[in-house]
Amino acid sequence: MYFYGGHYYLVIIGMLLCAYASYKVNATFKRYSKVANKRGFTGADAARYILESQGITDVEVRHIRGNLTDNYNPGDNTLNLSDATYNSTSVAAIGVAAHECGHAIQHDRGYVPITLRNAILPFANIGSYLSWILIAVGIAIGGTKSVILLNAGIISFFAVVLFQIVTLPVEFNASSRALKILKTSGMLDSDELGMSRKVLSAAAMTYVAAVASSVLQLIRLIFIADRR
Repeated sequence: MYFYGGHYYLVIIGMLLCAYASYKVNATFKRYSKVANKRGFTGADAARYILESQGITDVEVRHIRGNLTDNYNPGDNTLNLSDATYNSTSVAAIGVAAHECGHAIQHDRGYVPITLRNAILPFANIGSYLSWILIAVGIAIGGTKSVILLNAGIISFFAVVLFQIVTLPVEFNASSRALKILKTSGMLDSDELGMSRKVLSAAAMTYVAAVASSVLQLIRLIFIADRR
């Protein structure tokens, strides 16, 4: 169905953007995961230090499996660091851990974009599944009902796009907070800070690529509906 109705080049462009962004973040993380920070902090050490320095005492730092599966979960107040981050002393791990702390700080401070993102999340989750069902059925049946279903699918998919757009300032702000704390705390020196910044910048580009890909897909779906 991705290549149905023409304009499939939009899908290809989106796929290439996401593939490049994924390659870039993995390559950058791998490169700087080989550089240990001079103070010997692990990702877990850094996370606990940052949270404590910000007066956040109710967030538990946990170890989870996986590579770059790091996340902050406001539902159970946990900051989850992956195998590549938790026990690693690399500047890449410190940057990632600090970034996730940035999300915990956003939540603690009532940062508006993250509150908005969390409010949109349930609709985005529904839209990510429902949109393609509506679109597939709409394409299959044809006729007047086809247009109705396609439009409903596009509206559902728009919730996904909106969620991804709102995610951008959340991610950029978390990285900005992380880098500022790493600098002012002296946890990393200037060279190490520059390396961590490169890791976080590469990670941020994956979100930019995801938005671009989804917007291109949305435009394509509008073209398909318009043809009907």
